[in-house]
Amino acid sequence: MSMSRTKRSLLCFLLLAVLALGLGLTNLAVGSTRIGAGALLRALFSGDRTESAARIVWGIRLPRLLAAALLGGALSVAGFLLQTFFSNPIAGPFVLGVSSGAKLTVALTMIACLERGVSLSAWGMIGAAFPGALLAIGCLLLAAGRTRGMARLIVCGVMIGYICSSITDFVVTFADDSHIVNLHYWTMGSFSGVDWAELGTAALIAAAGLVCCVFLAKPMAAWQLGEDYAASMGVNIRRFRLALIGLSSLLAACVTAFAGPISFVGIAVPQLMKGLFQTARPGVLIPACFLGGAGFCLGCDLLARTLFAPTELAIGSVTALFGAPVVIWILLRRGKGGGV
Repeated sequence: MSMSRTKRSLLCFLLLAVLALGLGLTNLAVGSTRIGAGALLRALFSGDRTESAARIVWGIRLPRLLAAALLGGALSVAGFLLQTFFSNPIAGPFVLGVSSGAKLTVALTMIACLERGVSLSAWGMIGAAFPGALLAIGCLLLAAGRTRGMARLIVCGVMIGYICSSITDFVVTFADDSHIVNLHYWTMGSFSGVDWAELGTAALIAAAGLVCCVFLAKPMAAWQLGEDYAASMGVNIRRFRLALIGLSSLLAACVTAFAGPISFVGIAVPQLMKGLFQTARPGVLIPACFLGGAGFCLGCDLLARTLFAPTELAIGSVTALFGAPVVIWILLRRGKGGGV
């Protein structure tokens, strides 16, 4: 990497970090109760949690903004992994049905637990979501063995997502438990329900996944040049595929378990980061996607909370509003080539 490109990357990372920090502070200050700069600093650093501002910050807003940043970053990285694996810019956890598969198994597990009066732990949520994400990708890979057209594969992923979402809506609608109203709200997507314990679990999963992604950066760079080239460079293709599928499923499952299905982040943010950094190198784009996804979801969650306050929008509606135009732009840009 040349010195000028290195400087550009560092400048872009600094820009993303400042943007995420600014949006985070805005999320802490803005809401149904506005908190001034002085009160916000006292709430964060005084150690006194009894004041109303401190209770709002530490009990409601801080865990929510950390969840938005952490899960948004993880979802963006998951999208980048899937785009690399399928060599397609509109591959993402939501479009390929991965998020919907995770949503289905979490919903079924939660309903089964609620009917028996059992509380599902944070690790239980992850354990319920991960098989669903793997199942959706497994179905997609079976479809990939029967068609060579990437457009058909994307359509298969969309249909898998619709099937999983339809089954989820059906079981939620006819469930008996009084807590199902909360489950229905979760299926719409929201960062508001994440508490400190769940945040710690999500942080542990996301950190482990990101470390593994960093170790896969070189094999991913070789994979981007073709499967044959990667094999000639000593990449164990079978293990690499399993690792990429497992990591993308784990990160997407983590997000879905705690925040529900969130659309378009996994597609739009990696493409925006490629344009911003002017590179497709995994070593650069993995941290870039995490920072970009964090900032993107912090901004969208801020709008979801405040745009029509006190009514709160589903986070998926806001991410779709800003993410869908990016997908349309990708399709129009590639349309001249005749492929997806």
